[in-house]
Amino acid sequence: MRLRRWWNDTAGGLPATFWYLWSGLLINRAGAFAMLFLSLYLTAARGASASLAGAVVGAYGAGGAAGTLLGGVLADRWGRRATLLAAHLGAAGLMAALAFSRDLAVIAVLAALVGVVHSMPSPAFVAAIVDVVPEERRSRAFNLQFWAFNLGMAVASLLAGALAEASFVALFLVDAAATVAAAVVIALKVPETLLRSTRAAGRGDASPAPGPTSRPRRGGLHTALTDRTFLAFVGLTFLLAVLTMQTSTIMPLAMRADGLRPSAYGLVVALGGALIVAGQLFVPRLIEPYRKSTVLAVSTGLMALGFGALAVADDLPLYLGAAVVWTVGQMLAAPPNAQINADLAPPALRARYQSVFYLTFPAASFVAPALGGLSLQHLGDGHWLVVGGLGLVAAVGHLLAGPPRERRVAALRPEQREAEPVRS
Repeated sequence: MRLRRWWNDTAGGLPATFWYLWSGLLINRAGAFAMLFLSLYLTAARGASASLAGAVVGAYGAGGAAGTLLGGVLADRWGRRATLLAAHLGAAGLMAALAFSRDLAVIAVLAALVGVVHSMPSPAFVAAIVDVVPEERRSRAFNLQFWAFNLGMAVASLLAGALAEASFVALFLVDAAATVAAAVVIALKVPETLLRSTRAAGRGDASPAPGPTSRPRRGGLHTALTDRTFLAFVGLTFLLAVLTMQTSTIMPLAMRADGLRPSAYGLVVALGGALIVAGQLFVPRLIEPYRKSTVLAVSTGLMALGFGALAVADDLPLYLGAAVVWTVGQMLAAPPNAQINADLAPPALRARYQSVFYLTFPAASFVAPALGGLSLQHLGDGHWLVVGGLGLVAAVGHLLAGPPRERRVAALRPEQREAEPVRS
C-alpha cells in the first residue's frame, strides 16, 4: 500500500501523450552518445589538438544556440509534433554523414548543423508537456522527464565506451538509428498539442482563432528576451549548464591526460546516470518542504564542490567520488529548475520562452569547450577551481533572485490557469 501511494505521488495521473513523449525521449537518449565522445574522436582518430577539438565541439554548441531559438519559434507557429519530427529526422541524416567524414573542416560544419537539429526538440518537448499535463502534476512530469533523460544516458554511456574503443563509425551510426526510432514513436503516438487559439496568439494575430482557450496574449520572441525576471533565471541556469557541460566536453580530455581510457570516462558518466535512475524518483518528496530558490542554491553549491574536487583527482576512484557529489546536485536542481521555467512563461509563448531558456545549454556547449579547452591547456588542474567558483556564484545568485521570481510567478498564475491543458 505504501509503495502504491509512493508510485501514485511520483507518476500517477499523467496523460498518455506525456508517456509517449517520455518514451521517445528515453529511446533517443539511450542511443544519443556520439557527441559525448566527439572531443575524443577528434583527438584520437583525427589528430586534432585539445584546443582545436574544443573549437569544433564549440561549433556544435553554436549551432545549438540557433537551433534552440528556431525550435521555439517553429513549435509555437508550426506545431510541437511537426518540429519534433523534422528535428529527429534531420539529426539522423546528419549523424550518418558525420560517421563517414574525414576532413576537420567538414566535421566542424556538420557538428554545427547537428547542434541545430539536436537543440530544436527541447522547446517543443517541454511545451508539449506543459500543454497536456495539468499544473498540479507538472513537477512530477518534469522529474520523470529528467529521470528518462538520465536513464537513457546511463545506457548510452555504457554502450558508448565499448563502441568508441571498437569503432567510431559504429558510434555515429547507432546514434542515428536511435534517433530514427524515437521519430517513429512520435509519428505514430504523439498528436499535435498546440491549441489553435494559442497558435494564433503566438503569431501575434489581432484576434483569437476558434478553440478552447481564452484571451491569447500577444507577443513574440522579444517578449522573452526583454523579461528581466526570466532573464535573471536564465543567466543563473547558464552558469549551472557550464558546470554540467564539463562532463561531456572538458572532463574526457582531463581523464585522457591522467592516462585513463575511454571506458573509464564511460563508467564515470554511467555512475551519474545510475544514481539518478536509482534516486531521482525520491527527490520531489525530499525537496517539497523547501523554497525552490533554496533548493537551487544548495544543489548548485554541491555541483561546485564536485567539479572543484577534480583539481586533485588523478585516478578513477577520485573521479567517481566527485561524480557522486555533482550528480546529487543535479538531481536536486532538476524539478525546481524546470518548474520555475514553466511557471514564468505566458501560455501563448510557451515554446518561445522554452527556447530562450534552453539557449543556455547550447551556449554552454560553446563556451565550456571553447574556453575550457584553453583553460585546461594553460591552467591544468586550476581549471577546476575556476569551475567551482562559477558554481558558488550561481548558488548565491539563486538566493538573491528567489523572492522577486516568486512574486512574478504568483502574479502570472491566474493567466496560466485560464489555459487549461488538453488531456489525452
